[in-house]
Order: sequence, then C-alpha cells, then structure tokens
Amino acid sequence: MGRKKNKIKQKKIKNLKPKLKVKKIDKKKIFSQKSSTGEEKIEIKKIKKQPTEKRLYNINDYVVYPKHGVGKIASVEKAVIGNIDLSFYKVLIERDKLTLTIPINQQSNLRPICSTHQINKCVSILKSKPKVKRTMWSRRAQEYEQKINSGKIYELAEVVRDLNKNTNTIAEQSYSERQLFEKAYDRLESEFEVVLKISNEDVKKKMNKALGREEKPLDNQ
Repeated sequence: MGRKKNKIKQKKIKNLKPKLKVKKIDKKKIFSQKSSTGEEKIEIKKIKKQPTEKRLYNINDYVVYPKHGVGKIASVEKAVIGNIDLSFYKVLIERDKLTLTIPINQQSNLRPICSTHQINKCVSILKSKPKVKRTMWSRRAQEYEQKINSGKIYELAEVVRDLNKNTNTIAEQSYSERQLFEKAYDRLESEFEVVLKISNEDVKKKMNKALGREEKPLDNQ
C-alpha cells in the first residue's frame, strides 16, 4: 500500500511541473513586451529630432552641389505649386554659367564648403602615392566618375592624385584620362580658391607643388 501511495504522489508532482513552466514563460513574454514598448519610445524620440537637424543657407553662402561643384546661393525664393507652399534656393555655378533650383527640403543635395583643416588633408592626399587598381580602364573610369560626382572632397583629391602624370604634356595621358583629371582638378581647385581666399594662380601653384607637377612643358609649347 505504501508503494502505491508513493507512485500516486510522484504522478501528482509530474502533473504540477508543466503548470509551473507555463507561468515562467508567461513572465518572460510580459518582460519582452515591456522591453519592446521601451524601444519604440526611443525610436519615436529620434524621429522627432530629425527635422531640427536641417541646415539653412543664406544668400551669398558657398555650397557644393555634387554633380556641378562649388556654387553660391544667389537667392531664396518661394512659390505655390498645387496649393503647397515651397521654398527653394537659386544656386549659381559660376564656372558652368548655370543656375540650379534646389528645394530647401532636399538638403542631401547640398553640403557646405569644407574647412581649412580638410583642405590641408586634401594636400596630404595629393602628396601621397597613387593607388591605381589593376583593372580595365572602363571600370576604373566609372569609379573615378562616381567619386567626382559624390561631392566628397577627399574622394575628389584621390582622383586627382591617381590620374596625375606629373606633367602637362598631352601625350602622357589618353583623352578620357585627361578629361577626368581636368574635371576633378577644376572641382578641387574651385573649392581651394573659395576656402583659402587666394587667387587662382596661387591655388594652382599649391596643388601642383603637392602633386609634383612640372609646368615647364606647357610654357614651351
């Protein structure tokens, strides 16, 4: 009889164990729900801060538009299109004699001109050794074009450095190489000129010195 009673007690204990496990699982679910709601609140706070991070430019401020280079804010204008009030910048690209209309809410299309510290870093990039990949020219040309249109000044300096041939002799470069080099060089030169506030000739001397370019072949032609 004693053995039978022990067996009945063991069965009752086994039946109780799953119930205890269910209670533990329920507590975990409740905890996970609380943590997930906490994460949602943090995300909402971040979203609220985003609109205040937009930068507003003033008339005569210099900016960089990735596909065209350095420009100046000529005016800030407003218009009503489809019952919606829109504000936009008129950006003058002096080198291309081009005026761009850029909505103010599209801040990703513009960046402020770089600092003197960034210019100094660009000079150090120009002085460094070229890093030319051993791939087909067509592929490298696409990469150079992407870097030029990225709007990032360090990538622009890298293109100038990698395509530099240390001379102005046309025979040293193919036509497409020279085109890309001149495009990147002119973009970099225009930003140097605006940031450092020196003449175009002084900017060229500074860049050519960093690149180790020889200007004599051009004078002898």
